[in-house]
Amino acid sequence: MNPSRTWAIARKEFIHIYRDPRSLALVILMPALLMLLFGYAVTLDVKKVPMAVLDHDGTQESLSFTHRFSGSPYFSLHIFVQDEKEMKRLIDEGTVKMGLVLPWDFSKKVKAGRKAIVQVLLDGSDSNTANIILNYVQAIARQYTQEKTFLKIERMGKERPNPPVEGRTRIWFNEELESKNYFIPGLVAVIMSIIGVLLTGQVIVREWEKGTMELLISTPVQKGELIIGKLFPYFFLGLLDLFLAVWMAKWVFQVPLRGSITLLFLLSCIYLLVALALGLTISTVTRTQLLANQMAMIIGFLPTFLLSGFTFVIANMPLWLQIITYGIAPRYYVTILKEIFLKGADISFLWKETLILIGMAIAGLWVATKSFKKELR
Repeated sequence: MNPSRTWAIARKEFIHIYRDPRSLALVILMPALLMLLFGYAVTLDVKKVPMAVLDHDGTQESLSFTHRFSGSPYFSLHIFVQDEKEMKRLIDEGTVKMGLVLPWDFSKKVKAGRKAIVQVLLDGSDSNTANIILNYVQAIARQYTQEKTFLKIERMGKERPNPPVEGRTRIWFNEELESKNYFIPGLVAVIMSIIGVLLTGQVIVREWEKGTMELLISTPVQKGELIIGKLFPYFFLGLLDLFLAVWMAKWVFQVPLRGSITLLFLLSCIYLLVALALGLTISTVTRTQLLANQMAMIIGFLPTFLLSGFTFVIANMPLWLQIITYGIAPRYYVTILKEIFLKGADISFLWKETLILIGMAIAGLWVATKSFKKELR
């Protein structure tokens, strides 16, 4: 293998990327745009839920119960309504997500120590959000009930009971329970797939479409030199985008990076080789750039986005789909990213995923090399 010929191919590819606005946009703008969108716009956090209250009782006791919600960071008291018709209209319009209806005898029953039934109306069009809101409501109601029960016991002159079991919650790894800490590490895998699969999927088929592959075939450049020369620029750009993504995660979105950044880059290099090999294979078996783009989206980008555990929890998927995820590299890379970012895991915890990625990289490069033939089609 001649290093000068390999570098000549790599230099040619660098020049092409520099002169291609679409490639430059993917390399520079897409990673930053994805980080900004997912960091600020995409969130699973349910806070400041707009709510409306229909208070038939209108007493100090009912107002005190309502303030339990308005004083919580999870609810925002939007309006007091006058009747059920207005409440229904606000929920139908999407102005509020929850309606709280207090009966006319709420205060009377609470003071008498009897059960007061409160109605909660939820917008169930988003079932996940509705379930989270319902859990918030039940937690506030339980706390209110417990306080009233203890107060009644104290007024009777009895000693306040001690609960037999006291639960103390301690959150590990994502103490703030911020969804950006869950999304952004996995987003690095999406960015690596964009560079590795979508861009590399064009390198060979583009030469055939433009008629320049015949010139390369007529030169003394060997197949290995051509492949390495073609892949090197995208490997370099992948590392550049990895640095940009990690920098934005750490300093723009304040995502904790508890593990070794050196280990993160080393394992990312392995995954980048897997993505580059997949993209090169697509580029060698297709005959048009349009088809290569479509295959790269279906085989490379969509599995990373949907089946890697980045967007949806794999354990919640159907069993047959969970089995499929074991055959895609992003599943293991997303695990590596989240373990290093949030848990500070080292190689002793990640050796299985690392070995699988190494095996996929070797197999992928072998398939890409075998599928490329330095001869006229």
